[in-house]
Amino acid sequence: MKLHEEDSGEIVSSLDLLATSRGYSKIFAKVPAWARERFHVGGYAEEARIPGFYPGGEDLCFMGKYFTESRAREQASQLVSEVLAVAGTTAVVSTPTPLPSDFAVRTAREEDGEEMAKIYREVFVSYPFPIHDPAFLRAAMNDATLFFGIWNGSTIAALSSAEMDACSASAEMTDFATPPAFRGNGFALHLLREMEETVRGRGIRSLFTIARAYSFGMNITFARNGYSFGGTLTNNTNISGRLESMNVWYKIF
Repeated sequence: MKLHEEDSGEIVSSLDLLATSRGYSKIFAKVPAWARERFHVGGYAEEARIPGFYPGGEDLCFMGKYFTESRAREQASQLVSEVLAVAGTTAVVSTPTPLPSDFAVRTAREEDGEEMAKIYREVFVSYPFPIHDPAFLRAAMNDATLFFGIWNGSTIAALSSAEMDACSASAEMTDFATPPAFRGNGFALHLLREMEETVRGRGIRSLFTIARAYSFGMNITFARNGYSFGGTLTNNTNISGRLESMNVWYKIF
């Protein structure tokens, strides 16, 4: 997830040993462009890229290495193409439809943790991080992650988070979840706008997401907000009970 230059000489072989000893079928690595060739020589392929990601202008490369043919094979290639085609024709929205008067958006607080965890358990059968655990959410809030929500009174209607990294002046816009009763209202776009305004005020210049490649809604949301497509990570993430491919979208200020 973050590569230190002093580790770059041995990291590829160390990752191989870890993966083979535990029976993993893919290694996913986010690395600066200067390290791309070292990973490429080690059997990795570049799956996505964010130009000018780092404050000095260097690109970020998403590298993938597969240990089985089945993991490397996209099972829903037509769906991935359809999602990208629809997102690609989506016009950028300058001003989203205002929230209904009885809904409000704000940053989440530690005392919201229990209800947030319930929403995440309801929406996701499985997830790469333990966001179903209130303790994990509270710990993340006390680190460098801002959670955002839309509330209808005391009821959570939608959630998201911005995972900030001061070293790269970047934030991953992630953890979007809307319970079935509140879907179809464009809440994700409202959250995304609120997140962007907040993190920019904290010195963040690079924004990105790793969105489910089979989801029309999330890919359209980022396209509508002016994000650019960076590539597809095949069979990358265990989410909602299965492995799914993910699309990288980015925006640089």
